[in-house]
Amino acid sequence: MNFPANINDIPVQDVPEAPAKRRWPLAPRTTAIAALALVLTAGAGWALFDQDNTAAAMPPPPSVQAAYPLVRDVTEWDDYIGRFAPSKTVEVRSRVSGAITGIYFRDGDTVRKGQPLFQVDPRPYRAALAGAQADVASAQSALALAKSDYGRVAGLIGDEAVAASEIDQLRTRVRSAAAALAAAQARQRERALDVEFTTVRAPISGRISDRRVDAGNLVSGDNNANATLLTTINAVDPIYFTFDASEALFLKTQRDRAESKAPAAVQVRLQDEADYRWNGKLDFTDNGLDPRSGTIRVRAVLDNPDGFLTPGMFGNMRLADSGTVKAMLVPDDAVQSDQARKVVLTVGKDGTVAAKPVELGPMIGGLRVIRAGLTAQDRVVISNYQAAVAGAKVATRRGQITADPAPAPAPTGPAEPMAAQATLAN
Repeated sequence: MNFPANINDIPVQDVPEAPAKRRWPLAPRTTAIAALALVLTAGAGWALFDQDNTAAAMPPPPSVQAAYPLVRDVTEWDDYIGRFAPSKTVEVRSRVSGAITGIYFRDGDTVRKGQPLFQVDPRPYRAALAGAQADVASAQSALALAKSDYGRVAGLIGDEAVAASEIDQLRTRVRSAAAALAAAQARQRERALDVEFTTVRAPISGRISDRRVDAGNLVSGDNNANATLLTTINAVDPIYFTFDASEALFLKTQRDRAESKAPAAVQVRLQDEADYRWNGKLDFTDNGLDPRSGTIRVRAVLDNPDGFLTPGMFGNMRLADSGTVKAMLVPDDAVQSDQARKVVLTVGKDGTVAAKPVELGPMIGGLRVIRAGLTAQDRVVISNYQAAVAGAKVATRRGQITADPAPAPAPTGPAEPMAAQATLAN
């Protein structure tokens, strides 16, 4: 094939030209409106962006509830653990020897003072009493004869009809007969006592134990510790509650009682009871502390008319030392730990949170007693504790502190002696 030597030699066909578009000039007013819209759009976007950044940098303050401390009259108690003991206890032993012929009680009965319990065979002692009575009669006869003989010669002394020595002998016989009569009468009373002692009676009122001997057994009654033990009796109305107090609690009790002249009240609950339903009062404090344990023995006395309380039972006791006092109470959750101290968060008038160190007391109705560190005008944070930070601002809502009618168990307190419990005063 033959190609043209020069591309420009290729013939070009005539192409008709497209008609040119007519361009109209933009009006100045339209241009200004478009520019203004662009500026407003950019400004609105920047303002929205800046507002989002500001909102992210400055969140609203957290909201918490704040309330004034609850001020109530409370009775503070100290906790102790002790054991019930009889107010009187007697070992019943026979005072005469012989065979037991009768038993007049059932084991575990409640007996009255003077009630017959055992019968020792009285026949030997009745026979001895009859012999003593005969001796008394003989001595009375001898005394009467001696007085008669002396009476016949007593008027002859002045006439010297009877020798003075004979009158002295007759007077001595009268005195000897009187002494013999007194001795016979003493032996008679002794034998009468032996007959009386053959009936063993209850020396006190109380609950009797089981019998240690049965009918038919011989018992020894030597009027000493070797006499045969027949049974024991415990007086349980009133009943004692004995416990040991540490030296620290003893000192606290002494100081509280010195400040408050009110008598110390005692309340006891048993192991299966939730309430302290047994009331009493302090009866005795020992005269010294045990140097080995550092404790002192203390005793309370309680009424037990139906005999329900039994010696040997354990019980939890609380003792009111200082009587009724004014106390401020806050929720226990409001108390926070700051290293070695306890603090409560409060809100000032400007909404600033402050942490105040406080001295804690016992729990009562789900609330914690504050001994020191707060005033009745402090607003305490009672909700949303994690959002309240000391020094930060918060928004407060008004709250109210109320006591739970059901008492909460006392938590474990610090080593320093403090009241373990408290109750609202009536």
